[in-house]
Amino acid sequence: MKKQKYHIVGVMSGTSLDGIDLAEIVFTYSEAKWKFEILAAETVPYSSFWKDELREAINYSEEKLERLDFKYTEKLSEEISKFIRKYNILEIDTICSHGHTILHRPEKGLTYQIGNLPRISKMLGQTVVCDFRVQDVELGGQGAPLVPIGDRLLFPEYDYCLNLGGFANCSFEKNGERIAFDICPVNIVLNNYAEKLGQDFDEDGKLAASGKVNEELLQKLNSLSFYAEEPPKSLGLEWVKAQIFPLLDASGISSEAILRTFTEHIALQLANQFSDNASVLITGGGAYNSFLIERLKNCAPVEVIIPSPEIVEYKEALIFGLLGVLKLRDEVNCLASVTGALEDHSSGKIYY
Repeated sequence: MKKQKYHIVGVMSGTSLDGIDLAEIVFTYSEAKWKFEILAAETVPYSSFWKDELREAINYSEEKLERLDFKYTEKLSEEISKFIRKYNILEIDTICSHGHTILHRPEKGLTYQIGNLPRISKMLGQTVVCDFRVQDVELGGQGAPLVPIGDRLLFPEYDYCLNLGGFANCSFEKNGERIAFDICPVNIVLNNYAEKLGQDFDEDGKLAASGKVNEELLQKLNSLSFYAEEPPKSLGLEWVKAQIFPLLDASGISSEAILRTFTEHIALQLANQFSDNASVLITGGGAYNSFLIERLKNCAPVEVIIPSPEIVEYKEALIFGLLGVLKLRDEVNCLASVTGALEDHSSGKIYY
């Protein structure tokens, strides 16, 4: 029997390597509408050891990757357990965990998120719903983005939902279908060059604002073939390593100039997606990059809405929580119109 209320913990780790996002959430289903309340949330930052491991894992042998998967599943279990104890969370229906993406090459039928081993359920002593992307890729889809079903069900009042995390992705309704796709890299690139300047990230975009746009580099970035492709389409770290970093590193300009040029590139690519005077809900760490938001407003006549910090920072943990609940209810949580899969489906694995 399907319930009307679900008490869950949503867990997300993104490509920007900020850390593990954890959120205690209550979902309520009433009058054919989903509502939510975030009761507690926090981000557990990654140590330099884990940042290095997760960055380099794409180059690991199969055996080494299996060991990392085991180790990361244990780490996730420990952090989730600490979160549950810290906030004295009782009577949990399920824990919904995305894991961390190491490999994403849907065109080759491959996507791999570590931290989704059955062991996580045994260590936590809880029902866990996880590994949401694999089934979609098996059905011919991109396996990403998966958040748009949550945009449709939880934030229907906005013309566009834009997430600025490791990558920028947006979703919107068009002719009765939800359309969504990755737009361009964001923090996966900006954080990398901020770290070269001794900062974990470019706070408020101040480092970028201190540099100058390199027009030649900007033109090369905007000419990349991905931007001319029609959706569904998605991006991964391997694309950034192959297409973006070589261009930036070969430019011979300062890290500040790279940050400034790439920020302009992001703003231009975002602006290309939106119709005039549209309302755009912006979440993800990039929502706090005031210089990037200023450049976006300069490039596109849109109404920018930045919601409460808990939604800005934990929207992905929130929505993967909803994906887990939908999976428990055996309801669609993955849209073919978004990913290009053969059909809408209910994706993920349940470990009881």
